[in-house]
Parts: sequence; structure tokens; C-alpha cells
Amino acid sequence: MHYFVLASDYDGTLATDGQVHDETIAALERLKDSGRKLILVTGRELEDLLRVFPKVDLFDCIVAENGALLYWPSSREEKLLGERPPEEFVKILRDRNVNPLSVGRVIVASWHPNETTVIQAIRELGLELQVIFNKGAVMVLPSGINKAAGLKAALDQLKISPHNVVGVGDAENDHAFLNLCECSVAVANALPMVKERADFVTNNSRGAGVVELIDKLIASDLEDLATEIKRHDILLGSKEDESEVNIKPFGTSILLAGTSGGGKSTLATAVLERIAEENYQFCIFDPEGDYENFDNGIVLGDSKREPSVKEVLDVLENPNQNAVVNLLGIPLKDRPGFFAQLLPQLQEMRSRVGRPHWIVVDEAHHLMPA
Repeated sequence: MHYFVLASDYDGTLATDGQVHDETIAALERLKDSGRKLILVTGRELEDLLRVFPKVDLFDCIVAENGALLYWPSSREEKLLGERPPEEFVKILRDRNVNPLSVGRVIVASWHPNETTVIQAIRELGLELQVIFNKGAVMVLPSGINKAAGLKAALDQLKISPHNVVGVGDAENDHAFLNLCECSVAVANALPMVKERADFVTNNSRGAGVVELIDKLIASDLEDLATEIKRHDILLGSKEDESEVNIKPFGTSILLAGTSGGGKSTLATAVLERIAEENYQFCIFDPEGDYENFDNGIVLGDSKREPSVKEVLDVLENPNQNAVVNLLGIPLKDRPGFFAQLLPQLQEMRSRVGRPHWIVVDEAHHLMPA
């Protein structure tokens, strides 16, 4: 399984006129039963969401206020990711008859055509705030706070990589979090620009579109879309006709073979650098210390100290870290045994969270002798 999380917008995606239909709720329950997690990513304030949607317990995490607030239904724990704008800002908006005006834990929200007054107040006070639009809604948030930032914070706490997430949405404030996800999906009623940028557009609208996506996700893990999603492809080089040679970032196996000194490790390093640039997680088995100065990974072990299976797994529990397993401290005859001990643990981890995305075995004859 590659996709372990579905991250969904609420209004216009899951919900129609603020309500989620029973068929959509049943599909969400099926997705949970498949072993996947659910994250709701919404511009709504938490209290408002809880009022209109009683099934929040279906979700592992709620990203509310357009990314400014995390809420964990199982524990009722909340975490703010930003500070509310100063009261002086809110007072100016009220004095200038901005209506409607909603003030959440962090977000300050209104509707078109009040954006002109809102932006003017921000300028007058010299505040570092941003205005985000969601169809007719006008949302004011601290700089850097959006749905992508909120989703990333939730995923970090769940220890899941965005590369193992499918996102679905419909409006302009969904662009950021959809772009973060490995697979971005627009429901059929989405704005044209959202559909244009999405990896996949459902045939159905709103909740029915989410049901369609969930059924496809459970049935095939979206395997049929893998060849169509090209924005994550890793560039290897070009052919004589200057056409690009790319590899898929997951589900791909590569064999680098050649004579000693022929550049195998150099090529592998170049590929790994590009994988690291795209934030895919890797674990390198390094028998000869060729990667001990590799900046993109945490080196475990050296010529004087053996690495342990536990410390490798501890490093990889964080989806933002890569491991370089230096085997110089392990006697040559014991290296296949260490490899045989660690590899099943990595495979188990993959079955649980979908990573490390790449397992690199350098000088394979050290670890898998004929």
C-alpha cells in the first residue's frame, strides 16, 4: 500500500450546503476499515465545524481555520499554529462596519467585497498578515499559515510523509495542500484552475466525488493513476535527442552494475540527491563508507562503531530524516546477518507507513553473497 492517508476539504468537497450525506460517511468508514487514516482540512472554525458535522471522530486529525488550528478528535487536544491578529485590527474592522466578521482562535474572516477594507487595515497597522480567498470568503491569517502548513504539521505528528497522502478539494484555498500531497484530486464541481492543476478529477461532484475516490483508493491504491502523475518524476538525465529520462519516485527498482571504479556510487549519489530534493525518504546500506559525508542523510555507525537496528529505525520514524547505515564497523562475515536482520524491519515499516520510499544497497555482494 502506498497511500495511507486521505486529506479532504469540507465545504464543497465532502459537504453539500454544509452537510455530509450518509453515503459519504459510509465511504469514510470503509476507508478507515482499510487501515488508512483520515484528515479533514477546512477553513471553518472548529466550533462551527463541530456544530454542523457530528462525525468528526471519523477523522484522525482536523486541520481547522485554514491551517491555523489542529484538533485531535480522539483526545480532544488542540494546538494553535499561529497567533490571532491584534485586537486593534479587529476593532478597526468593526468600526468600519465590516460585516459579517468572524474571529476564531487565529483566523479573522469575512466575505466579499470586504477584502478592500481588510487589506487597507492591514497596511495601516503594518501587520504581517496574509489574505486568503475561498470563493466568496475572505480569510486573514498570519504569514505562512495555510492549509498546506496545517496538513504538514498534522502529518509530522502522525509521522507520515506527504508522499503517502491523497488530497481532495474544490476551491482556491485548497491549492496549497493539494500541491503538498503525492496525489491531488479535484471533485467535479471544483473551480476550473483547481481541476486543471489536479492529478485526477472525479466524475462526480462533492460527496459523491469523494465516494468515487475512496472506492478507487480501496480497490487499487490508485495504481492506475501512477503513470499519469508525472509532477514527482525524478530526472535521471537525457537521451541523445535531448528527451528526458525520468523514473517514478516509488514502486521503482534500479540495478546499477559495472566494473570497479566505473562510477556506480557516483551515479547512485546523484540519483539520491534528486530523491532527497523531493523529500522522499531513503535508507542506504553503505558497506564501504562511500556515503559518510552525504549531507542528505544521518550517518549511523563508522569504522569503530557498529550501527544498531534500533537506531536506524528510530531515525526513520521521522519522515523528514534519511539514514545512511555505515557498515565499516561490522566484520565482513557478519554483514549479511545484519542486513538480514534489518531488511525485514524496513519492510514492516513500509507496510505500516509506506516508507522508507527507497532502500539502497550499495556494494550488494557484501550483503547478499552468492
